[in-house]
Amino acid sequence: MKAMLLAAGRGERLRPLTEHTPKALVAVGGKPLMGWHLERLAAAGCREAVINVSHLAQQIIDYVADGQRFGLSVRYSREAEPLETAGGIATALPLLGSAPFLLVNADIYCEVPFRPLLAHPLGGMLAHLVLVPNPPHRPQGDFSLAAGHVGTASAPRYTYAGVAVMSPQLVGSVKRGEKAPLAPHLYRAAGQERLSGELFTGLWQDVGTPERVAELAAQLASRTS
Repeated sequence: MKAMLLAAGRGERLRPLTEHTPKALVAVGGKPLMGWHLERLAAAGCREAVINVSHLAQQIIDYVADGQRFGLSVRYSREAEPLETAGGIATALPLLGSAPFLLVNADIYCEVPFRPLLAHPLGGMLAHLVLVPNPPHRPQGDFSLAAGHVGTASAPRYTYAGVAVMSPQLVGSVKRGEKAPLAPHLYRAAGQERLSGELFTGLWQDVGTPERVAELAAQLASRTS
C-alpha cells in the first residue's frame, strides 16, 4: 500500500516560524516531523509515498529528495496554491493509483502503528480513520466510534488523528486542481455508514501552534532525561 503525506499547507497558526520553514519540517525531538513519518512508514514496510507540496515546497523536496535515504521511493504532487485536504488528495490520485492508500497529515506527531494500517482491508468502506481522545483544543471531537464504526452520534466523540486508510472513491467528486476540504466527505461517508475506525491512545500531538510544538518537545525530552 502506498502512503500519502499532506504537506502543502501554510501553517498560518505557526507563524512566524512557518514564514521560513514549512510546518512539515518543524523539528521536534531533534528531527523534522516529516522525518519521523518517513522513517516509521519505511519501518512498517511501506515502500512508496507521495507528498503534496506548495508552501516552501522546495525545502521539503530538498530534505526528502527521492526518499532513498529513508528506504522509500517518494514522488511529489505540486500545488501552485494549497488545495486543502480533499483537493490535495484528488490532485495526487494519478500518482497514488486506484487502490486504497495510507494518508498521514504531516503536521502531526504520532506513534500510531503503521504496519497494520498498511495491510488494513477497507472492504466496502470508503475510509478507516484513526481517532484519538479529544485534546484540550478540540473538546467536542469529530466523530463517534462504536464497534469499529465511525459515526456522528453526540457521544462518546473522538478527534480525527489525521491518519487514515482511504479509498480514492472518497474524493471522487473532487476535480484535480480544485480547492476542497476533506471534512464534508468524511461526514457524508459516516452518514452512509461507510467509515470504520479505531481508537489510538498513545502519543499523538497536533503541532498546529507554537505552544503545542513546545509541549511535544517537552514530552519527548522527558523520555531521554
